[in-house]
Amino acid sequence: MKIQFLGAAGTTTGSMHLLEVAGKRILLECGLFQGRRKEAFERNRNFALDVGSIDACILSHAHIDHSGNLPLLVKNGFGGPIIATPATRDLCEIMLADSAYLQVQDVRYVNKRRIRQGKKPFEPLYEPEDVPPALQAFRALPYEQPMEVTPGVTLTFYDAGHILGSAFVQLNIRENGSARRLLFTGDMGRKRMPILRDPQVTHDVDILITESTYGNRLHPPRHDVKAELSQLCDQMLTYRARLVIPAFSVGRTQQIVYLLNELAGDGEIGDLPVYVDSPLSTRATKVHEEHPECYDEETRALLSRGDDPFAFPHLTYVANVGQSKALNEMRGPVVIISASGMCEGGRILHHLKHTVERERNVILIVGYQARNTLGRRLVEGTERVRIYGQHYELRAQVRIVNALSAHADREELLTHFRAMGPDFDRVFVVHGEPPASSCLAAELQELGARNVLVPEQGSVHEL
Repeated sequence: MKIQFLGAAGTTTGSMHLLEVAGKRILLECGLFQGRRKEAFERNRNFALDVGSIDACILSHAHIDHSGNLPLLVKNGFGGPIIATPATRDLCEIMLADSAYLQVQDVRYVNKRRIRQGKKPFEPLYEPEDVPPALQAFRALPYEQPMEVTPGVTLTFYDAGHILGSAFVQLNIRENGSARRLLFTGDMGRKRMPILRDPQVTHDVDILITESTYGNRLHPPRHDVKAELSQLCDQMLTYRARLVIPAFSVGRTQQIVYLLNELAGDGEIGDLPVYVDSPLSTRATKVHEEHPECYDEETRALLSRGDDPFAFPHLTYVANVGQSKALNEMRGPVVIISASGMCEGGRILHHLKHTVERERNVILIVGYQARNTLGRRLVEGTERVRIYGQHYELRAQVRIVNALSAHADREELLTHFRAMGPDFDRVFVVHGEPPASSCLAAELQELGARNVLVPEQGSVHEL
């Protein structure tokens, strides 16, 4: 048995790992690499493996950095099943279609300038017609139901608590007369977060592949989030300003709406208009409503009382492009939640264009921002930011709230691993920038895990 790390090694994006067992090849994830346009274009288009030789693909959850290159994988010759939880499959139906649409739109926009400059135009990685064949390859597997993926390899999903449908990937492997258990965390969620169940603890794991996004950091207390949102909403009402929140369409948007719903119920935000301007976010919220099996007890109790956690007075889900454009004419007070979460595409770019140069406006960052993204440049306080090829002065306030992160922090990861054992024979620390991965690797060694490694991109390891 061996594994090759083809993505999310030394970085937090483009998750993809190839496992070879008894002559069969299983791909763990097939995510889009996000970052500098040229580098992302080359990395995403050129698979570093023989696509046609892959027997199955297992998907931990629907975020685009884990699922976003599946249409190209199928287009290039992959003919096996893509195995995911039912909620992940339903989310991918809308997210992959949205990804294809955004790629076509963004490339069309960029090519206008490239053609004027006499440069060769880009082509999208894939187009909307490439998505249905990928969706047809999906096989839905509920939590805690074992399934043989290839001879000698049995898959079981356990709830990872990260986003709707997210799963720990547990593989029971029999090869050459020996049995071993491999656990791939995908992205690990957190306890006591709104809407979703807590991550499930599994045991007797021999080989661990873990994310490390926040492997060297601690999140602030969660009770501060509602107070921060309330204060910002009051600030918008006082100064008639714009609060723009870049948020992932799946998970983060629903969390924010959930908390604003609570504030509205407490009478703390008055008649402040709130807009969710992302067709994907609107559709993703509907998918959330269709999968109560993923909810925690608190959310189930809300539903049993007839309360809708994703709706309240003065909340509008934007229906069309015309309504979206009209938001750019609003000086405030207004709250706009829009995607993408790292500000790398979608309607959020248009809202930021109309927000960044006014001092009373606020951009609220509520999620992790990968290197070389516009979101990271906002967090770093870059004086001038580039949006659609044009430069804008960053005069708006940039506020950061990490307490809503759907990723476990260092202590939450270690607490979970302690509960698992942690008698691991081999550990691979991935999906993190080098300082975070190295820190978590050292902590795992302190816990007693053996053979802990931060793999390099493209490296192959015998197990």
